[in-house]
Amino acid sequence: MAAKTHRTAAPPAVLTTRALNRATLDRQLLLRRSPMSAKNAVTHLVGLQAQNTKPPYFQLYARLADFDPEELSALMEAREVVRIVSLRSTLHTHTADDALTLVPLVRAPRDRELKSFRRGLEGVDLDRLAAVTEEFVEERPRPLGELREELLTHWPDADPLALSVAARCLLPLVQVTPRGLWGRSGQVALTTVEHWLGRSAELAPAPETALDDTVLRYLGAFGPASVMDFQSWAGLTRTKEVFERLRPGLLTFRDERGVELFDLPDAPRPDPDTPAPPRFLPEFDNVLLGHADRTRVIPEVNKGRNGKGNQTYGSVLVDGFLDALWRVDREGGTAILTVQPLRKPSRAQRTEISGEAARMLAVMTDAEDHDVRFGAFLDFKND
Repeated sequence: MAAKTHRTAAPPAVLTTRALNRATLDRQLLLRRSPMSAKNAVTHLVGLQAQNTKPPYFQLYARLADFDPEELSALMEAREVVRIVSLRSTLHTHTADDALTLVPLVRAPRDRELKSFRRGLEGVDLDRLAAVTEEFVEERPRPLGELREELLTHWPDADPLALSVAARCLLPLVQVTPRGLWGRSGQVALTTVEHWLGRSAELAPAPETALDDTVLRYLGAFGPASVMDFQSWAGLTRTKEVFERLRPGLLTFRDERGVELFDLPDAPRPDPDTPAPPRFLPEFDNVLLGHADRTRVIPEVNKGRNGKGNQTYGSVLVDGFLDALWRVDREGGTAILTVQPLRKPSRAQRTEISGEAARMLAVMTDAEDHDVRFGAFLDFKND
């Protein structure tokens, strides 16, 4: 009688760093500019990092065909997108729907931040603090200084900074317009997201379903990715069981270090040799922050080189990878964009970089004249 043979499952395919780079750039709309609307792009990208007011506009310029900054600005003014603390307890621009449903889901990093200020909150009833804050900011949007002064009248012995941090961590507070509008300015003024939008989450899914959906959306915009990648992006922990729950419907791969990666079956995974044109990204673009292992976009040799101290600069992707920095200065009526290569570009790359820089200046500045220069504004000699 013939012996039975047992088939062993083939090991997951290995995706090189370059293959991961091209897959991620494709989903990030950075291989070719997309015709989708600004609102659809904000949805697809699951939000835009927005510590400063201008980066969301530059993020969309790098990704969308014929992008007009006024399109995003109009969405903010119409309250279809908002600026709110969410992923990693950092400020993001989200659609109204995501502000209502995604933000509560990623509360854990805000809870951790709150705990780090507990010494300044001794004797403070956090439930009462949340109630006081809600009533105060819903009367009308309040500047941060006014909110802090109001909270100090209730808890005069508490640390003022800790009180304002607690309010931001306990409640989903939006920065209201005109803050964040294109070409306009305004101080930070806060109110609750439900009050600003005039509605609450309608038929919000159960937390388990919402988290599953968030993982799938993350993979659609940042995949293929590991459990740790997702956790780094969201600021969450202990999500392995979510991936295990979703595993039957996902594909799995390994990276060159042997880390398991998950992906959507129908997601694009382009040829690693697909051309990647230069792209100018603002500081804190999520494609640079969306993974625990960032080597798919940031070569190890350039890790930590997109800024110095507390100052972070724009990043230039060359052949898909961080390979230069940029900043814009004004001299009279001229906008001067300086590119600092992190390694010497080829003549063809230099020409492509200059062309992309000039096009960006024409759309994203109101200067009468533009100038693109290559030079150094950061000194890495002592690094």
